[in-house]
Amino acid sequence: MLIGVVSDTHNNIKNIKKIIALFNKEKVDFVIHTGDICNAKTFEKFSSLNCKLIGVYGNNDRNELGLEDISNKYSFEFQEPPKSINIGNRNIAIFHEPNLIDNFLSRNQDIDVVLHGHTHRYRKEINNDVLYFNPGESAGMQKGKNAIGILDLEALTARRIFF
Repeated sequence: MLIGVVSDTHNNIKNIKKIIALFNKEKVDFVIHTGDICNAKTFEKFSSLNCKLIGVYGNNDRNELGLEDISNKYSFEFQEPPKSINIGNRNIAIFHEPNLIDNFLSRNQDIDVVLHGHTHRYRKEINNDVLYFNPGESAGMQKGKNAIGILDLEALTARRIFF
């Protein structure tokens, strides 16, 4: 099972269109957004995905009007972080800000994958049999570093696609 991972899209509609096309081309089963969408009209663009959208709101989403309405309208599964889900027999914890992770994991021992955003920096590491992944920049703020992630839940591997 393939999961698309994206973070920190920050209203960049041009990049979001590319992101959606890449995820649809890769035929991912789900897309997880780790926050900082920043605008309801931008959020609505994700309705063009050929799969379900799941995620958390980021620090730049907390005062934005209309995000919850769009989430409800398109049956996106979004909430304030952290969000715990089980997909493909893998327990996934979704955060925006990474500073919440350690405290959460100290109370939840059965997590296989931790996804986060916020830093705009790539992260892929395994600690105590848990895969930590952040595909990094996707908002266009760091020229030439735009990427999304593809998470293979069977193999428990993650890779990036640059655009």
